[in-house]
Amino acid sequence: QVQLVESGGGLVQAGGSLRLSCAASGRTFSSLAMGWFRQAPGKERESVAGISRSGITTYYRDSVKGRFTISRDNAKNTVYLQMNSLKPEDTAIYYCAAATNAMYDYWGQGTQVTVSS
Repeated sequence: QVQLVESGGGLVQAGGSLRLSCAASGRTFSSLAMGWFRQAPGKERESVAGISRSGITTYYRDSVKGRFTISRDNAKNTVYLQMNSLKPEDTAIYYCAAATNAMYDYWGQGTQVTVSS
């Protein structure tokens, strides 16, 4: 079992920044690929960013490229999502997820991000 706990969400004005953190426990962190997802009201959950076990490979959805940065600290068992130049359309609940193999099979409880215009 893997436990994931997100933190760092909140209310910010458009153009502002937030950094989300996700602390993992229950399994060797470096064996997990990690990702961030989000779900806005009335919309389906979507992938935001992902990072490989080593941290060398990352990916981002087009709408956040150049604004968001995913990173991980394997010594601290934590993955981060630095979000800059936030837009109202980034408003959502953000979830951290862990993949033991090819699929994300562990999820955090989510943290609310609200961007006001």
